[in-house]
Amino acid sequence: MNLKVVLVFLALSLITIFALAYVLLTSRGGSSLPPRCPSVSPRAQPWTHPDHSQLFADLSREELMAVMSFLTQKLGPDLVDAAQARPSDNCVFSVELQLPPKAAALAHLDRGSPPPAREALAIVFFGKQPQPNVTELVVGPMPQPSYMRDVTVERHGGPLPYHRRPVLATESAQMWMHLKEVEFPKAPVFLASVFNYNGSTLAALHATPRGLRSGDRATWIALYHNVSGVGIFLHPVGLELLLDHRALDPGYWAVQQVFYLGHYYADLGQLEWEFKAGRLDVVRVPLPLPDGASSLRSRVSPGPLPPLEFSPQGSRYSVQGHLVESFLWTFTFGHGAFSGMRIFDVRFKGERVAYEISVQECVSIYGADSPKTMMTRYLDSSYGLGRHSRGLVRGVDCPYQSTMVDTHVLVGQGAVQLLPGAVCVFEEAQGLPLRRHHNQLQSHFYGGLAGSALVVRSVSSVGNYDYIWDFVLHPNGALEGRVHATGYINTAFLSGGEESLLFGNRVGERVLGAVHTHAFHFKLDLDVAGLKNWVVAEDVVFKPVAAPWSPEHQLQRPQLTRQVLGREDLTAFFLGSPLPRYLYLASNQTNAWGHQRGYRIQIHSPLGIHMPLDSTMERALSWGRYQLVVTRRKEEESQSSSIYYQNDIWTATAAFADFINNETLLGEDLVAWVTASFLHIPHAEDVPNTVTLGNRVGFLLRPYNFFDEDPSIFSPGSVYFEKGQDAGLCSVNHVACIPRLAACVPDLPPFSYQDL
Repeated sequence: MNLKVVLVFLALSLITIFALAYVLLTSRGGSSLPPRCPSVSPRAQPWTHPDHSQLFADLSREELMAVMSFLTQKLGPDLVDAAQARPSDNCVFSVELQLPPKAAALAHLDRGSPPPAREALAIVFFGKQPQPNVTELVVGPMPQPSYMRDVTVERHGGPLPYHRRPVLATESAQMWMHLKEVEFPKAPVFLASVFNYNGSTLAALHATPRGLRSGDRATWIALYHNVSGVGIFLHPVGLELLLDHRALDPGYWAVQQVFYLGHYYADLGQLEWEFKAGRLDVVRVPLPLPDGASSLRSRVSPGPLPPLEFSPQGSRYSVQGHLVESFLWTFTFGHGAFSGMRIFDVRFKGERVAYEISVQECVSIYGADSPKTMMTRYLDSSYGLGRHSRGLVRGVDCPYQSTMVDTHVLVGQGAVQLLPGAVCVFEEAQGLPLRRHHNQLQSHFYGGLAGSALVVRSVSSVGNYDYIWDFVLHPNGALEGRVHATGYINTAFLSGGEESLLFGNRVGERVLGAVHTHAFHFKLDLDVAGLKNWVVAEDVVFKPVAAPWSPEHQLQRPQLTRQVLGREDLTAFFLGSPLPRYLYLASNQTNAWGHQRGYRIQIHSPLGIHMPLDSTMERALSWGRYQLVVTRRKEEESQSSSIYYQNDIWTATAAFADFINNETLLGEDLVAWVTASFLHIPHAEDVPNTVTLGNRVGFLLRPYNFFDEDPSIFSPGSVYFEKGQDAGLCSVNHVACIPRLAACVPDLPPFSYQDL
């Protein structure tokens, strides 16, 4: 045979052999690699079908733009973009969803009535008027607004004075510019010699409220070292200035006092003169190192990957627009620009258990011997818990396979701002059985259910602190609200001796971790088997009883006590006072065993501390007096706090304490208000960041005779096997199927981040 033909034949044979081997090795049956798991959607799907979930969905980018266009047309040419507005200008401060009245929403949801008009609430600063003021306007209907109405007096009982307005970024920038251009030039030698100031190495943190009485707008401003990549909050330099910025023309702003190392001065010029004269005691503060104690840069090389949660058979929930559905729960989530996370129309197996669960306020009160820190009472809704919900990081802030949801806000600027991945939804494997029993009496069997829950989460990064907000929905019908605190602590310069340690612990060379309180307020608008509910308290007392079979012996027998709390004042439980061990909202419906169907309220919080009642600031924070209050639901009592209290904390136009006016709670639509709080005395382990562990509070809503049995018994993940059965068989125990069903490679989305 021709040699050339033989060689060609051999080459073709080798190619055929390699091709067959490749096919065999890469075929499903012979592959050395497992198949890919079913796809999990990494992003929320767009809303494509008109439905009730849109009642509570945040305004879309297009709706926000439509409102701005309408207001620009109606309010005239004097309207300035808030991103450039001076105090003397007119501007739209914010636009967000105006929640519909509950009666109209339920008429649509439950009885098929037309949906209520979809409306927006716009806050407008009118600085260019003879009487500058803040005005609130309801604008509608979406998506093409045609009307607006002034609701300021309706919502606040009168006009809103201009000094109550939140601070715009432009005003804050003008305050810093005033310090840099007017005040700092008065002490160039002192600033450079003591703080190594070169024009960019200092940053400002503000105290709020801004003054000591209603009408003030004077802010204590503390200076901190500013080095890129380092948390400024841990680097106070000891210099603070009181800037009066009430005038609408920044040219009239002035520093009223200066504080340095425990002493007060007229201005920086006096400080400079005494420094040059050698009469000023100083503490020279070096610039922090980029990789020093306050840096969050890793101190070690990356190690093995941490454990990873994944769904081997795909998600057991879906997110479409703002609607979340699982085989047990459905709800719509929202993200108020100021109040933050909220969920609506919460249903378990199709039955509504709550109309609204929402965050209301988040307060921190500080103490120290410096004016900025001792003045600080942060009401974080004023800054915007939703507005400052920054993008969440896959694999850290949320499990890697979470569904990420973008939100849009319009606050402090005329353009719509995208908050990419500001909310995440995921199913949480809790590493703990929800229930289990191993039986060895008489019969031998095991039954259990792995704990898992559906979670919706956002994180508010407000200044130094990060608050992680979760609403957690469990397969037994329980609903949990929780918040974890993390981030940087707020510090003051440690200038004194032992007396300074009355306000915290030393956490750095000249750094005091300032003592402070945290308090969080939640609104729980429960509809337990309908709108007509009662508040019931149950407890136990021990009562002596003679043993019937041996009367000469006495037993102490626990016995239930039950009381219907029929008025609002009876359900106002002050902080520190004992709560009934069981307190629940009950309906007039009964379960199969004749008990009123109910949901129990449990508060998970250590004993907090509240501002003394004789403080002139307390009334604005009066919700903090109570760990729990139940009131009749009213549209005019929809919020427990106000964004205007931060800058006028002395004038509470609708204080929460006024909600409690002894009205009947018998068979009414009820709202429970819960305060969860804790004390934080910062310590060395809070540097560089406070950890979430041990800094968690919240509440739990548990079914109490709401069902005829534990509904989790119907969960498809339940496990049961008996003695004599082969628990290793899939047909007996589905957990035995995991090695086969989960033998797949998770379909993980590529990592990306867009919010720095």
